Amino acid sequence: MTSLLKNFIDGEWVESHGQDSVDVENPANMQLLASTPLGTSEDVNAAVKAAAKAFDSWKRVPAQDRVQYFFALKSHLEKHSEDLSRLITSEHGKTLAESKGEVRRAIQMVETACGIPTLMMGENFEDIGSGIDCATVNRPMGVFACIAPFNFPAMIPFWLWPFAVACGNTYVLKASERVPLTSIHMFELIEEIGFPKGVVNLVHGGKEVANALCTHPQVRGVSFVGSTPVAKHIYQTACHEGKRVQALGGAKNVMVVLPDAMHGDLEKKSVATAVESITGCAGERCLAGSLVLCVGDEAYEKFKDGAVKLVETMVTGDGLDEKTNMGPLISQKAKDRVAGLIERAVSEGAEILADGREGVDDLPGYFLRPSVLAGIGKTMEIAREEVFGPVILVSKVRSLEEAIEWINSIPYANTCTLFTNSGGKARAFTSQVDPSMIGINIGVPAPMAFFSFGGSKESFFGDIKAHGKSSVKFFTDTYTSIYRWHSDSSIW
Repeated sequence: MTSLLKNFIDGEWVESHGQDSVDVENPANMQLLASTPLGTSEDVNAAVKAAAKAFDSWKRVPAQDRVQYFFALKSHLEKHSEDLSRLITSEHGKTLAESKGEVRRAIQMVETACGIPTLMMGENFEDIGSGIDCATVNRPMGVFACIAPFNFPAMIPFWLWPFAVACGNTYVLKASERVPLTSIHMFELIEEIGFPKGVVNLVHGGKEVANALCTHPQVRGVSFVGSTPVAKHIYQTACHEGKRVQALGGAKNVMVVLPDAMHGDLEKKSVATAVESITGCAGERCLAGSLVLCVGDEAYEKFKDGAVKLVETMVTGDGLDEKTNMGPLISQKAKDRVAGLIERAVSEGAEILADGREGVDDLPGYFLRPSVLAGIGKTMEIAREEVFGPVILVSKVRSLEEAIEWINSIPYANTCTLFTNSGGKARAFTSQVDPSMIGINIGVPAPMAFFSFGGSKESFFGDIKAHGKSSVKFFTDTYTSIYRWHSDSSIW
C-alpha cells in the first residue's frame, strides 16, 4: 500500500480531512509512488488560520533578518539538488537534465528573493510643497496562496512564495495533486531550516481546495499557473472576493523562420533550437514552441527536412536514462488528447512527415515520439489550440508581415520567436507582436528571476506579473505619508 501524503500546517505534518485520493504514478513505467489526499475547505481554513496568525509577528521581522532564511534555503537546495531533480523526473517524467535545469531556476528565484531589502525600498522626496516632504513604503499584506501546475513542480512555486515571504507575507501552497512529492521534499527542507511556524504551509487537494483558497476571507491574493479555462475561473472567483490575482494561462507559441536564418551555420542552429523548444519536457510547458511559420518556399522546405532528420535521431524513454532526449507525457489522458489532435489535423489536410503516435514499444509508460506535421492551415484545430505535447507544426507564409498578422490573430499571447540575422526585421517583430515574452533566435524566451514573467491576452489574467520587480508590486501595498514640518525661524 502506498503512503497517503500529509499536509504541512503551522510547522507540523498533519493528516488531510479529505476522504478521497489520487494516485501518483511514475509516467515512464506507471509505478505507483504515493497517494495524494483530495483535501477539503477545512484543511484550507486550518492552513490560512495558521498563516494569518504567523503574519502578525513575521511582518515585523526586519527584511535583512527574513532573508537569512533564504540564504540557508539556497544552501539546502544546492545540497539536495540531485535528489530533487531525480524526484521531479520520477513523478513528472522529464529528463534528468531538464529536471536539473528546473531546480537551478528555483535556486535562482531564491537568490533574487534574497535581494528583497533593496527591491522592497520605497521612495521619498523633499519639498513637494513649501516645508512639505513625501515618502512611500511598501508593506506586506497578509496571507497569499499559490495553486500550482504539474509541469514544473519545483520551479513554479519558487516563482512566487519566496518573494511573498521575503516581503513579509505568509503563504499557503496547493501543490499539483499529480506531482506532490517534490513539494513534500521542499517542505522538509523548509522544516529543517527552521522557518517560523505558519509562515509557509502546504495543503494537498484538487478543485475544492483551489476554490476554498480563492474565497477564503483571510487570503489577500492568489497566484495560479495552468490552462486558460481554469485561469479564467480562478481570476473571476478570486477577484469577485476582492483579492489580488495573477493567473497565468495557456499558450500557442509561434516561431517565425526568415530565409536568412536557413543559410550556413544558422540553418542548423535555427532548426535545432526550434525543435528543442517544441519537444523539451515532451512539450508540456507554457513557453514551448508549437507552430513554425516559414517565410518563403526555401525556408519551408529546409526547415521541414531538418526537423524530420532531427526528430528521427531523438531517443524517447525513461528520463532517468542518460541516453534519453525526451521523456513521457504525464498521463494516458494527456497522451490520448495529443494523439487525437494529430489525427484530426491529418483529417483536416495536414501532411504528417513524422508520426510519433506509435510511442515506445518496449516501455509501458505514457510515451509519444515527436511528430512533424506540415501544411498547417490557420483554421485547423491544432493551429488554434494548445497542444501541450511534442508536435512540431510547420506552415508557409509569404512575408514577415503575414506571420505577424497570424500571431496577432491567436487569442493566446504568451511567447513568440523570430529566427533571423537581421536587426531591422527583429526590431519590427518585437515592436508589433502581441505576446509579451519575445525571443530572437531563442527557442524558450523565459525571463530570468530578476525580470518579470507573464503573457498577455488569453495567456494572462491580472494586472501584475510574476517574479522580478513585479513580485514586490504584487505582494505589497504602497503607503504614502505626507509630512509638513513647521520650521524654526532661528534655523531656517
